[in-house]
Amino acid sequence: MLAAALAVPAGPTAALAQAGLQASEYQVKAAFLCKFAGYVEWPAAADRPDGPFVIGVLGDDEVVQEVVRAASGLQVQGRPMTVRRLARNDGPAGVHILFIARSHAARQPELLAGARGQPTLTVTETDNAATVASIINFVLVDDKVRFDIALPLADQGNLKISARLLGVARKVATRPS
Repeated sequence: MLAAALAVPAGPTAALAQAGLQASEYQVKAAFLCKFAGYVEWPAAADRPDGPFVIGVLGDDEVVQEVVRAASGLQVQGRPMTVRRLARNDGPAGVHILFIARSHAARQPELLAGARGQPTLTVTETDNAATVASIINFVLVDDKVRFDIALPLADQGNLKISARLLGVARKVATRPS
């Protein structure tokens, strides 16, 4: 069941295909970002249980709008999910999930370095997996959105990723690269 919920193709998703609609790549990625929240455990000491669950997005308008749409009305452990658009000079502080879109890849090394060791789920979308330093990286495989997970980076931030999420990942790195 989880595999079906997470294995969202880059083309039509199952629900949208039934409705005869086409999903954009960023609609799919936005849905994934929101679903990831339910399969990651953040350390209690680093979280404010009375505050919102925050997804920080560094990307173009289309990307931010899709994540806002996907997160609208959702909750994580009873907390409202909110999306914060990161400005050019913003860092990863205060976000649970940090998504860096391909269009802002120039800032990726700086932001990932700032998030390393912090309880922040970092998500990128780069084709060159050898240079990726995020916990989750989106890739397109046969026109489907898939993702790879780097467990050592999650461990550095004391994030525990569910075995169910690991089971639907394309690749899971268990050793530092």
